[in-house]
Amino acid sequence: MALKNINPTTTNSWKELNNHFEEIKGKHIKDFFKSNSNRKEEFSIAFNDFLIDYSNNRLNQKTIDQLIGLANEVELKDAINKYFEGDIINATEKRAVLHTALRTQKKDAIYVDDQNIIPEINKALSKIEAFSEQVISGKWKGYTNQKITDIVNIGIGGSDLGPSMVVDALKFYKNHLNVHFVSNIDGDHVGETIKHLNPETTLFIIVSKTFTTQETITNATTIRKWFLESANEEAIKKHFVAVSTNLDAVENFGIEKSNIFPMWNWVGGRYSLWSPVGLSISLAVGYKNFKELLIGASEMDEHFKNETFQNNIPVILALIGIWYTNFFNAETEVILPYSQYLNKLSAYLQQANMESNGKSVDRNGKLVTYQTGNVIWGSAGTNAQHAYMQLIHQGTKIIPADFIGFKESLYGEIEHHEKLMANFFGQIQALAEGKTREEVHLDLKFQGKIDEIETLLPFKIFEGNKPTNVILIKKLTPKNLGSLIALYEHKIFVQGVIWNIYSFDQFGVELGKELAHKIYSKK
Repeated sequence: MALKNINPTTTNSWKELNNHFEEIKGKHIKDFFKSNSNRKEEFSIAFNDFLIDYSNNRLNQKTIDQLIGLANEVELKDAINKYFEGDIINATEKRAVLHTALRTQKKDAIYVDDQNIIPEINKALSKIEAFSEQVISGKWKGYTNQKITDIVNIGIGGSDLGPSMVVDALKFYKNHLNVHFVSNIDGDHVGETIKHLNPETTLFIIVSKTFTTQETITNATTIRKWFLESANEEAIKKHFVAVSTNLDAVENFGIEKSNIFPMWNWVGGRYSLWSPVGLSISLAVGYKNFKELLIGASEMDEHFKNETFQNNIPVILALIGIWYTNFFNAETEVILPYSQYLNKLSAYLQQANMESNGKSVDRNGKLVTYQTGNVIWGSAGTNAQHAYMQLIHQGTKIIPADFIGFKESLYGEIEHHEKLMANFFGQIQALAEGKTREEVHLDLKFQGKIDEIETLLPFKIFEGNKPTNVILIKKLTPKNLGSLIALYEHKIFVQGVIWNIYSFDQFGVELGKELAHKIYSKK
């Protein structure tokens, strides 16, 4: 069964939220804290190594209750069950959506087309483990009998962004292998990547479900040609593997059947890092850490599937996003991880969110009359403070922000980490509280700028009342990273359910590709 088709704006909860918004829209975050001394505790959720604090938002318990009422009216619980059980919720492509099955730690059967897919998944994981162990240990040799030193992942979109982000995020845990990523069809990208590589010690992973993706196959063909300048065709089987469903095309490329890892049509590209698409992750950090990544995601899956909406992290964060997007008319969300390791997280979530929920047609095939999707952006703190935070603090737009921080650093640089987290909490406080006219006046007076007070005063006032969510995690580990990514995946799903759109197709990426093909074919 597909998802229910319920226009959210026709529900009683939406109407109640509109009325409630008129009552509350002028209130300041500081006022909410003044009226509730336990607000921080009441608006926080603990989960494993995570603490989610959503108290610095422009809402109260009535808001949350009404948003949960909306989730119930659009039958979110039914949608969650179908999501996990393998129902055809990607109705436009007649597919199940089961990236959650890739990381489940349960032995329960999950069926697609009357076939239990769990044995198939376990077989693929065993193959990833065995292959990773061979390459990392040096048992896998190149065509001149040398150990592999470098891995190159050739893919684009979900076949690149997810693995690339995770490999970068888990650098602390990486082994001796150097992992590179080639995605852009720009020849300069592939040229820069291979110019210092030794073909005798490099392993290439071609990731393409159909093995026809223009960017990926063009880059793979260029690399193959470069490789064959110093090796023969027979050597390809020792240096090229593929993640694909198109066995014939892969074998025609010269890759042995035993070097092909599976992909499945019930896994969308942008949700595929948990599958053999994540082979580069397993090679970079070892299968044990890859497995921890899966376990962390699975634990967040169980939380999302079983927890009440009131204490459900993905649900609460999704509902808060709905509140700002559809009632405050916010158009963007900024993701601010205070960790250089997570420098690519915002770009990854940008694709996951905008390719999923960038839709203007609802599940009935009708144009929507309300805002869907968000522009997702951001970068690592504290760099952001020297870039675009000016706009968030004193600009005219409302930009909800997610601050992601860690209690412990990995290298144990205590002074650095204390300064980092002082900035983390300082920005959150500044965004919420702002700085009043009276406070600015007093500051300027103490600074001896009495003659400049009237001139400078308006420029130094901060309105505050800027909403933030705080995601505070004990430490960046493979397991915690898995939970964090899964959290955002489920947030995207919940918002798609509420907006009554299909989150798992992406027809919007096709037209430009079609026209590019026509233009190129004319040359």
